[in-house]
Amino acid sequence: MPSPPSRTDEADDAGAERAAIIYSLVATCKLHHIDPFAYLRDVLDRVSTHPASRIAELTPSDWKS
Repeated sequence: MPSPPSRTDEADDAGAERAAIIYSLVATCKLHHIDPFAYLRDVLDRVSTHPASRIAELTPSDWKS
């Protein structure tokens, strides 16, 4: 009988999900011939002041540095 999930298992799952998101962003940047580091640095600098109605501009496919 398998043991019930522990907090460590839940933390591992959350960490794996976050890593998958980052890997996906990096792969999408590469697909669009964008330097992933430059993209992430720029988006993290701008996201707090960027209008929510124009959030699509921050996706790799529409991003302009």
